Amino acid sequence: MAEPTTAPPASSADAPTVQIPPFAQRCLDAAGDAWGASFEHPFVEALADGTLDAERFRFYQMQDARYLEAFADACSLISTRCPRPDDKLWFIDAARLAVVVEQELHAGYGETLGYTPDDIRQLTLTPTNRAYQDHMISMAQRGTRLEAVAALSPCPWLYTALGQHFQKTLAPLPDDHPYADWLRTYANPEFVDYTNTLLGILQRFADLQDPATHPPAVEAFVTSARYEWMFWEQAWTQQSWPV
Repeated sequence: MAEPTTAPPASSADAPTVQIPPFAQRCLDAAGDAWGASFEHPFVEALADGTLDAERFRFYQMQDARYLEAFADACSLISTRCPRPDDKLWFIDAARLAVVVEQELHAGYGETLGYTPDDIRQLTLTPTNRAYQDHMISMAQRGTRLEAVAALSPCPWLYTALGQHFQKTLAPLPDDHPYADWLRTYANPEFVDYTNTLLGILQRFADLQDPATHPPAVEAFVTSARYEWMFWEQAWTQQSWPV
């Protein structure tokens, strides 16, 4: 996913960091190798060093545009379950931003890579994309609030972690890097703030529930972390339905 922003990225010396509350740390520990594997996926490595071919990136961006629609839907559903106005507004804003991002993808990378909003509308979702969307929406509709937010969290958190990783390993990022704009987005302090707010909400929802009810939420998080790796994979292999 992506977050719209116009502010310049912070330097690695003064960049804010993700604050990981106890429940988020529990989820991260449970995800184990599934989390770290994204950093070593060939799609991510090629994206970082600028060697990713345009067709794979196009495939990824088009599928991601449709994923963002489901992310927005999940945020909207969660907002209806939040008794606190601040939480309700945060998820409403998160849903709006996801839709704005999709529109920016059409106008930006769509023009560069040769696809239109109509192409997105007619796109066949990959098996991975459809399954990931179904997982998020199912948790938002039928899971506890904690499960719903846990299923949503790996996407922005992982992208923030990748952004901070790239900021350290690729600095200074050359302006002629073909994916410079994408890479800089996730190193932006605004994206770190977004992730910190989400993880703070996740912790508050965990504190409001009996600890005995936490394991399904941890599993929801782990499942999404696995889908994040699979999302890179479906773009790398340009996944299609076997029949």
